[in-house]
Amino acid sequence: MATTLSITSSQHARRGRWRQRLWYALWSLLVVLGLALGLWQWERAAEKRAYLARLADAPTLTAPREAPPEGSRLTLSGEYLADHTLFLDNRTHEGRLGVAPLTPLRGDDGRLWLVQRGFLETGTSRADPVVDTPQGRVTLRGRWQVAGEGPPLFGPNREGARLQRIALEAWPLDFAHAGWLHLEEGPGALPAWWTPNVLPPSRHVGYAIQWWGLALAALAVMILGGRHLGHDHSRDTRKEDPR
Repeated sequence: MATTLSITSSQHARRGRWRQRLWYALWSLLVVLGLALGLWQWERAAEKRAYLARLADAPTLTAPREAPPEGSRLTLSGEYLADHTLFLDNRTHEGRLGVAPLTPLRGDDGRLWLVQRGFLETGTSRADPVVDTPQGRVTLRGRWQVAGEGPPLFGPNREGARLQRIALEAWPLDFAHAGWLHLEEGPGALPAWWTPNVLPPSRHVGYAIQWWGLALAALAVMILGGRHLGHDHSRDTRKEDPR
């Protein structure tokens, strides 16, 4: 009988220890996850501050021969290539749904630039949009965005005259530089929908503090719950082994 009680007590002890270890393991993962996500948001805030500083220091250029830095304010003169206009799909402006016309510009020196002209309302229609494009020589001013990796695509990038994201490869043209001008002033300009930055650094800092707060809460739950499991295990052991 004593042997049976000893075996049963040992089994309960092992189960109690495993429950406690599993508890600590699961909550430790949550603590580490919260710390990691908080650190990631903190680093994103630093990146946004650096990005905004680069924009503030970006130069003002006129048809530069070298690739313009991100955020440069450019002045370009030339002629729109209206027949090569495509449309960036699924844009919104003041609660309305539409597209952004993307029209190449042949500069005075013959080099090609891509111009994002602003917002064109289309509603829910999936017909190819139509936009008026000025003829003859124009002078444009806007902000330069360097081409980079866009959002992930689910299916082909182009559908008719619509693009899911801006990609210079969609045009059979040799552009001067890898990027495009977000038009702010000049003929053909439409209401602006694009901004250089979506979330300010302070928002990322707030997210970081939230994640670290959740990590701290998870740590407290882990410690308190672990102690509770330890006390239950000790009490059960004493009941089964009255010695």
